[in-house]
Amino acid sequence: MSSHSTSHPWSPPKGSWASSAANRRSMRGNRSRDTKPELAIRRLVHAAGLRYRVAAKPLPKMRRTADLLFRPTRVAVFVDGCFWHGCPEHFVPPKTNPGYWEGKIAGNIRRDRNTDAQLEEAGWLVLRFWEHQDPAECAEAVAAAVSARKGQLQRARVLD
Repeated sequence: MSSHSTSHPWSPPKGSWASSAANRRSMRGNRSRDTKPELAIRRLVHAAGLRYRVAAKPLPKMRRTADLLFRPTRVAVFVDGCFWHGCPEHFVPPKTNPGYWEGKIAGNIRRDRNTDAQLEEAGWLVLRFWEHQDPAECAEAVAAAVSARKGQLQRARVLD
């Protein structure tokens, strides 16, 4: 016999906002890295001959990580999920616990903008893509940006 009794209604563990056991399993299964869109872009960028760090902090004291990081050229790439980052085309607010989700997604968006500002202030180029964008187009944009930044750095060194 299972240690879980079915006579009591489900209640979330302390600190959990899940509205059901199934919802909690689903939320826990969401990946923070190595998502299908991220892997597709990484594969194409690697095939183009570029090397990068994965899930790395761009700045030492920053508590956030970029999905792909090109340190020498200071290019940080983020592949944002439509739900978690509030995609204007695809985000649909959940009907269950809407107050929580509204605050959660708004907080994620604020954190994204803050991350962008901090990195840009430190001289980084920030590239953000939505999970629904074509991986080939994203990879081309990444390769073009890294190449352009390499050229800029080389020209700056020649001028020094």
